[in-house]
Amino acid sequence: MVKLPEGVTLPEGVEIKEGLEGVFTSVSRICKVDGQNGILIYSGYNINDLAKHADYEETMYLLFHDKLPNKKQYEEFVSRLRSMREVPQPILDYLKRLNKKISPMHALRTAVSMLADFDDKADDLSYDNCYRIALSLNAKIGTLVAAIARIRQGLEPISPTEHLNEAANFLYMLRGVEPGPAETESIDMCLILHAEHGLNASTFTAKACASSQSDFYSATTAAIGSLKGPLHGGANTEVMEMLLEIGSVENVEPYIMKRLQNKEKIFGFGHRVYKTIDPRAEHLKNLSKALSEEAGNMKWYEMSVKIQEIMRREMDLKGKPIYPNVDFFSASAYYTMGIELEMYTPIFAMSRMSGWCAHLLEQLSDNKLIRPRLYYIGKMNLPYIPIEQRD
Repeated sequence: MVKLPEGVTLPEGVEIKEGLEGVFTSVSRICKVDGQNGILIYSGYNINDLAKHADYEETMYLLFHDKLPNKKQYEEFVSRLRSMREVPQPILDYLKRLNKKISPMHALRTAVSMLADFDDKADDLSYDNCYRIALSLNAKIGTLVAAIARIRQGLEPISPTEHLNEAANFLYMLRGVEPGPAETESIDMCLILHAEHGLNASTFTAKACASSQSDFYSATTAAIGSLKGPLHGGANTEVMEMLLEIGSVENVEPYIMKRLQNKEKIFGFGHRVYKTIDPRAEHLKNLSKALSEEAGNMKWYEMSVKIQEIMRREMDLKGKPIYPNVDFFSASAYYTMGIELEMYTPIFAMSRMSGWCAHLLEQLSDNKLIRPRLYYIGKMNLPYIPIEQRD
């Protein structure tokens, strides 16, 4: 319930939904999030099935087309994506001139915006052109994320290759060597799990921007700005920073209990929609365990499991069960793969670009300007006093 200033009441019939929680703004074929039962559906398919059997390219096609591709459609889609991976050199040159300490999300936001400068049809809102831009954005964002990561380390960006899938090509551009199957499958699963999640903050931002008949570059740039926040895409970085601060399994109990006693947030727990376990979290937990076993270092996984156990115990005692969300185990999974902490959210953006673009294509197919209202509770009819007479 929204907090009103003392003495202010709302007239009968006026209901404020703080944060637009529970408000339906439109209909969509793209995603269903069942928070009560912990179910996530992409265009008819359960996320558990997609995580186990599909790849990211199939998932992207599904989000764009509302169906899984046949073999011919898949091959044509993948070929077109791979042919669009190269980023204009002036954008890479610009990234090299940036302060190395700048947030990678600042760099990514600017780089995505700059892509419009190299597209003569950036403002053409016909479906075919918007679909082309959607493919181009999804093809190029991995190249940009990898380039930003390397430039931050004082290394030259590596050009993409066309013979690897999205996940493997990203790791190749990040490290300069082709990854093995295990790491490729791990990143591929992360991309699938993060691709789409209904009308989250960044997707709402993108749709609101596009609803004014702005272009895809502007809308996705706005979405990146929204995703950057620690209450949305930035949470996985904060999870890993928390794990590093704790330092060991032995320190978990006193650290978590102290934060709980001080009523401080435990990063990676709770969700605005899910009232039970986030279905994506279980897949990421299993992935974190497998990667840790392969690396021969179970520390971060075991710490994460210990935190989960303490949170379950303490919240159950209070009658307020709380569960890990998608950010919690993705942190230890990325860290085990040697990915820099500040690159976690850009990788989230790389994946969520497919969901953003799917929603933008859907928005523009039957567009209506998004224009919610605020209920005014301020003063009325104040007399204007000339500046010379004001106290």
